[in-house]
Amino acid sequence: MTLYPINLNLNRRRCLVIGGGPVAERKVRGLAAAGALVTVCAPRLAAGLAEMAAGGTVEHMDAGYSPGAIGNYFIVICATDDPGVNRQAAAEARRQGALVNVVDAPELCDFTVPARISRGDLVITVSTGGKSPALARRLRQELEQHYGPEYGLYLELVARLRAEVKKHSGTAAERQTFWREALDEEILALLRTGRIKEAEEKIKNAASCTGAQS
Repeated sequence: MTLYPINLNLNRRRCLVIGGGPVAERKVRGLAAAGALVTVCAPRLAAGLAEMAAGGTVEHMDAGYSPGAIGNYFIVICATDDPGVNRQAAAEARRQGALVNVVDAPELCDFTVPARISRGDLVITVSTGGKSPALARRLRQELEQHYGPEYGLYLELVARLRAEVKKHSGTAAERQTFWREALDEEILALLRTGRIKEAEEKIKNAASCTGAQS
């Protein structure tokens, strides 16, 4: 089966994670980081989840899964250590219209969660379709070595300077050429060493020169 890659906007969306262990905690943290409204259904919580519940980051449904427990959720993740419970909860969630993910059972999933690295607004994901999480983790680790925080800083500069570059570059083709050339090793090296203002001035100067040459 070929999967269709997609980035979901989960801001203020209601999501349910069934299970309270370390795996469930990883799932909850990912959802919460994306702005989701997360409920955890479990009689016991791992320490990190308990802290999140106590702090109001997530809502805690203090009980194990039972039929009828799943209401109106956009995403339901089944992460208990009981495959039978996961299967039953997944079936109910799907009947309720939720997107379903079952840990370690890709054949029961509507979606899988890829290994990923985040550098600000830059997100790079690796998916093996659930066939080899170990390979996905290894490739993610290799990408982490190559793409450092400077790439996230570069995106912040792009967002700040886009209007100025547009002012100096008349056509879309000129702007595309400018940004291809602006993403060079010198700019990245400045950002890598924290010299953000120097990188910003270099891009501004290049934009001004582009305007003068056209």
